[in-house]
Amino acid sequence: MKKIVLVAVGLLMLTACTHKSGDAKNDALQHQRDSLTRIIEQKDNEIEDMMGTMNDIEEGFRAINEAEQRVTIAKDGEGSTSAERIRENMSFIQNQMQQNRELINKLRAQLRQSSVKGDQLRRTLDNLTRQMEEKDAQISQLRAELEAKDVQIGELNTQVSNLNSNVSHLQEESTQKSQTISSQDKQLNTAWFVYGTKKELKAQRIIEDGKVLRSNFNHEYFTKIDIRVDKEIRLYSRSAKVLTAHPQSSYTLTQDANKQYILRITNPQLFWSTSKYLVVLVK
Repeated sequence: MKKIVLVAVGLLMLTACTHKSGDAKNDALQHQRDSLTRIIEQKDNEIEDMMGTMNDIEEGFRAINEAEQRVTIAKDGEGSTSAERIRENMSFIQNQMQQNRELINKLRAQLRQSSVKGDQLRRTLDNLTRQMEEKDAQISQLRAELEAKDVQIGELNTQVSNLNSNVSHLQEESTQKSQTISSQDKQLNTAWFVYGTKKELKAQRIIEDGKVLRSNFNHEYFTKIDIRVDKEIRLYSRSAKVLTAHPQSSYTLTQDANKQYILRITNPQLFWSTSKYLVVLVK
């Protein structure tokens, strides 16, 4: 009878352990699914934004083409009404051209900052840039034809000159803003890591009185990384312990063929959300 009771107890304990193991695996799978879902949503949003910008550019080219056709028709006419239509449409063309330039610069910045890296998108951007250059040449030719027909566009020339001046100024502002955005973006995506023995970390005041990064530690001892690019850190040790606070679901510590640990960051945004400094204790 006692043997039967012992066997029953053993089976119950084995079943409980099996349930716990299954729950842990399910939690890990759910974390992976959530991480992949966030990545996919981010990429979808970036692609949607870039497609919206490209649609605006294409719509701008369509409007420019229609205005060119109206100018071509009007330049064969006579009278003040015809000249007025020419001035209005040429002014519209210049404004729309400037808007397209700004949209192309915006698309270029979106592509540079996006996590979506596609050759097709870059080729599309190059094609839009070439279309812009070709359209500039067409507008110049159209202006020359108007001048050849003695169309009174003195007022228009003044407007064009002012627009060109404004374009130059806007391009300078755009360049400055792009540089500022690039600098800010770089700062936002910069982090630092260090790994070392307890003796080494104490020598650099990274560990002091049992606390981590609580004093004037040596910043130069850390390695700077781009969190968008650097997602794997080899620790070259068979013993590794993360001392700084980072969500456990955002990284893994695994051993390679030589039993040396590698830290892989599976969710960079979550991993670095608590601290931009990573400290790992090795032996």
